[in-house]
Amino acid sequence: MPEDFKLLHTINAPSDLKKLTPEELRRYCDELRKYIIDECSVHPGHLASSLGAVELATALHYVFDAPEDKIVWDVGHQTYAHKIITGRREAFRTKRQLGGISGFPKMSESAYDAFGGGHASVSISAAFGMAKAAELRGEKRQVVAVIGDGSMTGGLAFEGLNNAGASKQTNLLVILNDNQMAIDQATGALKNYLLKISTSVHYNRFKQRLWGILSHTPRLLRLCQKAGNAVKQGLLNKSNFFESLNFRYFGPVDGHNLKELVRTLRALHDIEGPKLLHVMTVKGKGYRPAENDQSVWHAPGCFNPDTGERITSRNGTARYQDVFGETLLELARQDARVVGVTPAMPSGCSMNILMREMPDRCFDVGIAEGHAVTFSAGLAAAGMVPFCNIYSTFMQRAYDNVIHDVAIQDLPVVMCLDRGGLVGEDGVTHHGVFDMAAFGAVPGLTIAAPRNERELRNLMYTALHAGHPFMIRYPRGCGEGVVWHGEPFEALPAGRGERLRDGEHLALITIGTTAGAAARAAERAAETGVSVAHYDLRYVKPLDEELLDEVGRRFRRVITVEDGCLRGGVGEAVAAFFNTRGYDTQVQMLGIGDAWVEHGTPLQLQALCGYDEEAILRRILELR
Repeated sequence: MPEDFKLLHTINAPSDLKKLTPEELRRYCDELRKYIIDECSVHPGHLASSLGAVELATALHYVFDAPEDKIVWDVGHQTYAHKIITGRREAFRTKRQLGGISGFPKMSESAYDAFGGGHASVSISAAFGMAKAAELRGEKRQVVAVIGDGSMTGGLAFEGLNNAGASKQTNLLVILNDNQMAIDQATGALKNYLLKISTSVHYNRFKQRLWGILSHTPRLLRLCQKAGNAVKQGLLNKSNFFESLNFRYFGPVDGHNLKELVRTLRALHDIEGPKLLHVMTVKGKGYRPAENDQSVWHAPGCFNPDTGERITSRNGTARYQDVFGETLLELARQDARVVGVTPAMPSGCSMNILMREMPDRCFDVGIAEGHAVTFSAGLAAAGMVPFCNIYSTFMQRAYDNVIHDVAIQDLPVVMCLDRGGLVGEDGVTHHGVFDMAAFGAVPGLTIAAPRNERELRNLMYTALHAGHPFMIRYPRGCGEGVVWHGEPFEALPAGRGERLRDGEHLALITIGTTAGAAARAAERAAETGVSVAHYDLRYVKPLDEELLDEVGRRFRRVITVEDGCLRGGVGEAVAAFFNTRGYDTQVQMLGIGDAWVEHGTPLQLQALCGYDEEAILRRILELR
C-alpha cells in the first residue's frame, strides 16, 4: 500500500467515510486530491474542476446517506472525487477509456450516480423532480443538486429555480459551487452579483457568527430564519436574488474548509423546503499549476505531476478549432460586419483568438446555447454577420432557436458546429452525431462539412457572403496537414461537391473528414485490382444533384460514409435521390447505427461503428 494513500485504500463506500474522525477526514481529502492528480497525469480527464470539489464531495457523503439520499451533480466533470468515494477507486484508472468507466455521472454505472449528466444546468430540474417524487410518496429522503462551473448561467437552471421555489414544502438543497469559472472565466451579470454576495463583509461576518451560536439550537435557528429576509435587506441593501425565488439562502461558505462544510450541511439537513447553499471554491485547488491557469488545466491531457509540465504529442498539423479561430480573425479584419458569439467556450473553439484582438466584436454569452443562437439572429437582423460557434452536441439544446429564429426568417447567421461526429473519450453525452440528420430537415438552411483545413477556411469565407443561414460542422482534433494559413480565399458554391478519384467498379461517396479514410481505403483497394471512384459531397444540404446523377448513371454499387447517425443521415438522402431518379443503384451506408456509442478513442469508436479505413476497405472488397 503506497504511503501516500493509507486512508484512501480503506474507503470503499461512503459508509467507510463516516467512520473517520474530522482529522482523518482532512487527511483523506489530501490523499484523494493527490490520487486524482496522479491518475489524471497518465489517464487524462477533467482535472481542475474535480480538484476544486474534493472537500465538497467528501462532506456531502460524510453527512448524507447516499444512495438513499440523492446527490445530483451538474457538469459531471466535477465528480471524480464522488466516483472514487463511491466504490470506483480502482476503476478510476480506466475512466474515459474503451470499456472503462465514464468521466461523467451515469445511472447505469452506479447506484450513487442519481442522475446522468454531461451537459450543464440540468441538476436543479432533475433534483426537483426527485424531491417532488419523494414528497408524493411520503418518503423522507434528502435530495441535493450540486451546480457549478458556470452552469447557473444556463436558462434551464433558472427554470428549475423558478419552479422549485414555488413548491415550498418540497425538500430540496441546491449547492452552488461557485468558482467564478466555466471552462474559461465566467461572464455576465450573475457572476457580478455572486461576487457582490461573496464580498459583502458585514453580512457574511454576522451570518457566520450567528450560525456558530445557533447551530446546536434548531428551534432558535428556525426562528431567526423567518426573520432572515429582513436582516439581509438591511445589511445587503437589497433583497437576495435566490430568496426572491423562495429559496432560503445560506452562505457563502469556504468550500475547502472541511469542518465548516460538514457543520453547515448537518445544520441544513433538517431544514425543510427549497434552500440554496453558496459554496466558494477554487478551480484546481491544491495543485499550483491548475490554480494558476485554470482554463488550460480544465482538461490538460497527460502531464508530469511533480513539475506540472504538460506532455503533448504534436504531429505538425493544425487543430480544426484553430483553423476556425485564425480564419474568423482574418475575416473580421476584412469585414466590419463579422462578430463572434460563443456560449462559454472561447478557448474550446478558439474564438479567444478574435477575443484578444477585437474584444468588442466577440461575445461570450455564458452557458446558454439557445440564447447564443437567438442573440446571433438579432445581430443578423440588424445588419451584422455573426459566426456563432457551438459544439455539435450542445447545439442540440438550441434546435428550436435555429428553426424559429434563424431559418424561418432567413437570417445570415453562420453556425459553426465544432466537435461534429464521434469526439472520443468524453463519450455518449458529447458525441456530435445527430447534427446532419437533425438539421438536414430544416428548409432554407445550407449545411456543409469540410474534408480538411483548407475547406473549412473557404467554407467560412463562403458563408460570410451567402446572405442566408449557413451551418458548418467539423470534428475535434487535428486536420489532414494541408496548407491553409494565408492561402487566398475561394468561394465554394452551395450544393457543389467534387470527384476526388475516378474508378470503374464502384463509387465511394463521403461527407466531411471521412474522405481521408475513404481515400486511403480506395488506394489500397486499387492495389488488389479494384477500381474505386471517390466523390466528396462537401454539402449535406443542398446535395450536389449533378454529381449524384453522374454516380447514378455510371455505377450500380455505391458506398456512402459519414461521421454521423445513419438514420435520417446523408446516406439515406443519397439513396432516396437515386430512388427518386429511378437509378438501379445498390447503396451500402457506413456510419453510426441506431445505438448509443460510449467512450474510447475516435479511431476505436469508428472501428466499432464500422466506418474506419479497414471497415471501408472490407466493404469495398465485399462488393467488388
